[in-house]
Amino acid sequence: MDWSLVLISQDIESTVDFNEEGGWGLTIAEKDHESAIKILKQYHAENRQWRWRQKLSSKGILFDWASLGWVLLIGIFFWVQTHARTDFQEAGLMDAVGVSHGEWWRLFTAIFLHADLGHFAMNASLGLFLLGLTMGNFGTGLGLLAAYLAGAGGNAATWLIYTQGHRSLGASGMVMGCVGLLASQAIFTGAPPAQRWKFAIAGSAAGIMLFASLGLSPNSDVLAHFGGFVSGVILGCLLKTTPRFIQNATTNIFAGVLFCVLVIVPWWIALHAAR
Repeated sequence: MDWSLVLISQDIESTVDFNEEGGWGLTIAEKDHESAIKILKQYHAENRQWRWRQKLSSKGILFDWASLGWVLLIGIFFWVQTHARTDFQEAGLMDAVGVSHGEWWRLFTAIFLHADLGHFAMNASLGLFLLGLTMGNFGTGLGLLAAYLAGAGGNAATWLIYTQGHRSLGASGMVMGCVGLLASQAIFTGAPPAQRWKFAIAGSAAGIMLFASLGLSPNSDVLAHFGGFVSGVILGCLLKTTPRFIQNATTNIFAGVLFCVLVIVPWWIALHAAR
C-alpha cells in the first residue's frame, strides 16, 4: 500500500494484488516497470532512516471506553449544578483568592462545574475522546488520575499567576492535560536512539498544535489550559520513566481509588464549608 501511494503520486497506476506463490504485490503496466523500480528505490533511499511502523501497546488497547464513566460523572454534577441552589456552584468554583486563604479543594472541585450546556457539551465530547486515548495508553485508573491531576495543575497555574484574584470553572484544563499526556509519549518512543529525536520533535509539535487549536480560544481560560497541558506533559514523562506501573492492574486499581478520594473529599469539604 505504501508503494502504491508512492507510485500514484508519480502518476503511475497500480493495483494491490495477492497470489499464493508471491504473496502481496503490485500489478502495473509493463511500460511503467522500469520507472516504478527507480521510484521505489529512491523512496526507500530517502526514508531508510525513518521507522514508519511502531509497536503498539502489549495490551493492544488504544482507546478505553471507560471514559464514558467520566462523562457520566461530570454530567451528574452538571445536573446537580443546574437544579441545586446557587451556593453549590459558589462552593466549588475556582477562586484564586479563596485558594490563597486555604481553600485548596477548589483546585479539584472546579473541574466538575460548567458555565452552561454548551460549555459542558464541549468538554464532555472532547474529554470522551482524549481521555479515552489517555486511559487506553496509560491504564484506566492511572490515566484518569493523571488527567485529573493535570486539570488541578491547570487551576494551580491560574492561582499562581492571578494573585489579585481569578474565578473560573470547567474541565477544559483536564482535557488539555490529556493532550499533554498523549504528547509526552513521543519523547519515550521505542525508536532507536539515532531516530528518537525525530519522533520526539514530531510528537511534541503535534501536541502543541492540538493544544493551540483547542486551548487558545479567546473566550476560554487560556492560562488554565496551558497549565493543564504542561502538567500533562510532566506527568506523562514521569509515568513513562516507570513503565512497569503503566497498564499494571494493581496500580490502576489504586489510582482509581485515589481518584475517587480526590473527588469525594474536596467536595465534602467544599459543601461543608459553604454551610
